[in-house]
Parts: sequence; C-alpha cells; structure tokens
Amino acid sequence: MNMPPVTKNIIIINILMLLAKVVAVRYGLDFDDLLGLHFFLASDFRLYQFFTYMFVHGNLSHLFFNMFAVWMFGRIMEQVMGSRRFLFYYIVCGVGAGLIQEGAQYAEYLYNGYDAYESVNLDGMLMPMSTFLNRWTTVGASGAVYGILLSFGMTFPEERMFIIPFPFPIKAKWFVLGYAVIELMSAMSGRADNVAHMAHLGGMLFGWLLLHHWRKGGGLGGGRFFGGGLGGDSYGGGNYYTRYEDVTNAEPAHPSVWQRMKQWWAQRRKPKMHVHTGTKHADDMQWRQQKQQREAEVDRILQKVKQGGYQSLTEEEKRTLFDASQK
Repeated sequence: MNMPPVTKNIIIINILMLLAKVVAVRYGLDFDDLLGLHFFLASDFRLYQFFTYMFVHGNLSHLFFNMFAVWMFGRIMEQVMGSRRFLFYYIVCGVGAGLIQEGAQYAEYLYNGYDAYESVNLDGMLMPMSTFLNRWTTVGASGAVYGILLSFGMTFPEERMFIIPFPFPIKAKWFVLGYAVIELMSAMSGRADNVAHMAHLGGMLFGWLLLHHWRKGGGLGGGRFFGGGLGGDSYGGGNYYTRYEDVTNAEPAHPSVWQRMKQWWAQRRKPKMHVHTGTKHADDMQWRQQKQQREAEVDRILQKVKQGGYQSLTEEEKRTLFDASQK
C-alpha cells in the first residue's frame, strides 16, 4: 500500500499487541494492567507505562479508529517530516498525552479529597483506596493520534476534507479546531464516559509545542537527527521540518575520530578523481545534474501540493514524492 515505514510499523505493532492481549488473557495476564498507564500514586504504576500504554487498546473498535487515523494522516505527515522526525513526534505526543492525563487524574484526586480516605464506597461496596486507584488506567494511541491530526492541520490548513456526515468539504484547520473544542467541552462536562479527553488534548498540546519549537529552528543535534523529510517553505509547512536534501548530504559538524580515520584511509587507498567535462571522467558532473533535476521535480510537486493538496497529485507524482522520502 506504499505506506512509509514508521506508519506501517506503528499499525503492525498495535495489531500484534491486540492479538497478544487476547492470547495473554488465557494465561491470566492482563495487558491493560501490565502495560496500561496507571495513576502515578497507585501501587501498579511503572515509569515505562508512559511508553507502553499507547500500544495497548481496549477492543477492536478502539484499535480500528486509531489506526485508521494513523494510516490516513500519519503516512502523509511521515512523508513530510521524514521517518525519524515523525517517530519522535509520535512518541512525544503520546508521552505528553500521558503526562496531561496524570495531571488531570491528580486534580480529581485532590478535588474529591481521596487522600483523606482509606476506602471508597462503590455501589454499596467498600473498596480499598489502593485498589480503587489501580483502576485508573489509560490505554490507547489516541493522544499520539490527536497530535498527528494537529500536525496535519497546521501543515495543510487550507486542505479541504469530506467528513461524514457533512455533505460539504471542511478545511483542515477547522476540522482540527473542532475536534479540540469537542474534547475540551467533553472534559469539562465531567461525564464518566471512559474516554481520556484530557489525554487527547495533551497530545495536541505537546504536538503544538514541538511544532512551534521546530518552527523557531530548534532541534536536537542541529536538526540532523530528525532529517529525512520533504517539508520546507515550498511545502506550506514554514520551518517546521528539515529539508531532505540538506540533511542527507550534510557532513557532520564535528566528525568523530573513527570517521576521520576512515576518511584518511580512503584518501590513502584511492587516488583523487578530477572531473573533466566532456571526457570519460564526467560521471560525477552528470550525477550532480541529475540530482539537481530530481530536486527541481520534487520542488515542483511540493508546490503543487501546497496549491491543490496532496490529492491533486498524479500517481506518478505521488510515487516520486514517496521515493524521494525513502532515500
């Protein structure tokens, strides 16, 4: 299906985790309890749960809708950001969603005064407070998914989308804003619907903070760690993402001792090549010309996406864009 590697692997891992969860139940193992994110004051809380909870889902429908959104929007954003940067963004949004959810649960804990009680009355039955707090468990990739939705809306704000049941197209920026408002209103309503609305908002918040940081030119290692994307001014993304060609062809600012040794050994073993146009040694010049032509073609396609959206591309142009993101 021509899915980028990170998007494809996220979907595969989540599907395998649901299958493993079904099998584990037969052996008395509860993945929600082991890998789900517990309230940090609960006895079953573990630090690793901030990462594992986003790969565990409650049921098939929960998994389907999250992975459908990853497939629909994640594959586009991975082509724009590049695989490593997209993976980092996904994890940050997921962990950030977990942190906000923990904060919301702690506020509820203080508001209800649970710290003053040793047990809770649930439906006429007394439950020890330790057992009650261990039931506050969050699972699912929804926080990271909402971060992906935000990145799509910020990168392609004018992209028109058809959303069921509306019979008219909606711009991506209003689609994302509408989701944020719905989640905020749901969180403030106080209804017990077993949906982590604050985690959804947390994923969007941390996604916005990270995109804002990238827009200002920030990034670990001068942005080289996250390279591989096709984003840039011509793609409508401002300075959110590092250009593909700038990262892959850049030399490290401070090469390691091992890299310097390899360079020295290569220079000792191989004579220097002198390029003379019009001779058999012009291969390097021809390669540079071909590279410039490919870059010009990619820039043209990105400009077309900016003006008409991703769906305006032909199959050949989509394939060219996808191939460029994989190199």
